[in-house]
Amino acid sequence: MVNGGNLAERLKNFHSGTDYRTYEFFGCIKLFKGKFSFRVWAPHAVKVDLCLCADGERRLIPMQKCCDGESFEVETYAAVGNRYFYVITTADGRILEKADPYAFASDLKTFRSVVSQLPKKSDYTPKRHNGPMNVYEVNLLSWKRHPDNSCYSYLDLARELVPYVKEMGYTHVEFMPVTEFPFDGSWGYQVTGYFAVTSRMGTPREFKCLIDAFHAEGIKVILDWVPAHFPKDAWGLYEFDGQPLYECPLWDRMEYPGWGTRRFDFGRAEVDNFLLSAAYFFIDRFRIDGLRVDAVASMLYLDYDNPAGGFTPNIYGDNRNLEGIGFIKKLNTVIKENAPCVLMFAEESTAFPLVTASVKDGGLGFDYKWNMGWMNDVLFYCRQDPYFRSHHHNKLTFSMVYSFSENFILPLSHDEVVHVKGSIVNKMSGNYEDKFAGERLLLAFMYAHPGKKLNFMGYEVAQFKEWDYAAGLDLFLADRFALHKRMREFVKTLNYFYLEAKPLYEIDRDWKGFKWLVVDDNYHNVIAFTRYAENGESLTAVLNFSGVDQLGYRIGIEEGKYRIVLNTDDSRFGGKGTLKKKVFFSKKETGSDGEYSLTMDIPRLTCVYLIKEN
Repeated sequence: MVNGGNLAERLKNFHSGTDYRTYEFFGCIKLFKGKFSFRVWAPHAVKVDLCLCADGERRLIPMQKCCDGESFEVETYAAVGNRYFYVITTADGRILEKADPYAFASDLKTFRSVVSQLPKKSDYTPKRHNGPMNVYEVNLLSWKRHPDNSCYSYLDLARELVPYVKEMGYTHVEFMPVTEFPFDGSWGYQVTGYFAVTSRMGTPREFKCLIDAFHAEGIKVILDWVPAHFPKDAWGLYEFDGQPLYECPLWDRMEYPGWGTRRFDFGRAEVDNFLLSAAYFFIDRFRIDGLRVDAVASMLYLDYDNPAGGFTPNIYGDNRNLEGIGFIKKLNTVIKENAPCVLMFAEESTAFPLVTASVKDGGLGFDYKWNMGWMNDVLFYCRQDPYFRSHHHNKLTFSMVYSFSENFILPLSHDEVVHVKGSIVNKMSGNYEDKFAGERLLLAFMYAHPGKKLNFMGYEVAQFKEWDYAAGLDLFLADRFALHKRMREFVKTLNYFYLEAKPLYEIDRDWKGFKWLVVDDNYHNVIAFTRYAENGESLTAVLNFSGVDQLGYRIGIEEGKYRIVLNTDDSRFGGKGTLKKKVFFSKKETGSDGEYSLTMDIPRLTCVYLIKEN
């Protein structure tokens, strides 16, 4: 409850851009004994009425201007579950019906806001994460479906998704956007309710039950969040009070033509506060552990998605969006000051510098950046017939040129298994069995490469069809077909191996954790490298991306005894099982690098991990 004096102060802070919990006084707030306050920011409106829908009837209740002269409010009796919306009279006499930007719940059928009470906060507090990070990216609406193709509820997912993620050995789960959106085909990336989880799967209380269930199993939860743009639905944020309000009014900053959406007006205090509050809301009320910020690049550049010459340069004469950059820095500063253990991830696809450097050091302040370059290069390479891979060898190795410039997470995300790009297994070159071998090889390379890991749902059972947002995954494949079952066993084994292998995650941002052994053998399509832990423990990865076995292959390596601890060609994973030898000794002879070398047979399309034994 916000009293009059406190409200005046908070509205002042809202307009100055310093209140990050505006959901506590805007929107529909319960007061006492069935009475609620309704408050909305609409500075250009001539008049605003609240339309409250209950028992098949509508009540139109006039709202009064607040002390700031830009917002409207009213107190009235209502019941949880009642629908409501605002009726706005514009300066030019139009009548607009608008959903509440701060609503905690929405009715997807009517696009009306819903009177709702939030669940109590849990006692869980995000803790600092310093260990391995292996993220399972999931679209909650299409992980599984009921026999009638209706989506699972939040409670269904708490019963089935949580134990599945736990059993498979993931440390984190990342939800694709769950904030309310009208069009299924947007996958949640065209948001109309920034404080409302989608009603397709249940209520805010039930969503919290899902979060709590993951936390009870020690799994951290990341939400995909979309602050760059919003759709032009007439009842949404679009020209909310009759003219641009949440969107930028400037001709070259108002829209993303390619997306058909409006850009937020970064730098306007009230809009920044709206977005900052929307981000902090899920940290404050649902205790999430991280936010993945979508489309960061679109907020960094004035000419993003604009035709050539279709933008006005900034005051320095270049294409940087100074207001967007300022908002991002403010976002990460606010989150770190109020929830220092919450992780911030940037989906940023350009070479913009210092994305994961601290704001005080001139950076954007994110904890991690998606390594889109690694993803694009490696998947391009894997699509090539092994006979031609020698021409593209740098696609495997180039990422190490910049791998330590940022704090990276390696993604094989949902974007790579849609729009006729093919599923992960179906991207792999070769025949049916080769495709499975190729995916195992790809994943083993990914887990050995510096950087945290993120994989989209479905790759673990080698689903051949592309992801379909309107249907469940083909998880049954692992129950009916041997190679699919063994792929799931491989992924599970790899996940658990990663959790215990300190060399694969302890030093992800420094050359002292990585050493090339074979880097330029494009003729044989072979690479090899060693990863190191803080205590000096090492793990060597040897990878043969060619279509033929490499017999008697020699690798320059440190003196010692080496044992194979994981082999993607193992028959229990669906491989041929041709490599029988498990232990190797390096010999004092000239190798590809150094005084000692190790000679081994490397089966085609295979990765082996070796550890050095004392």
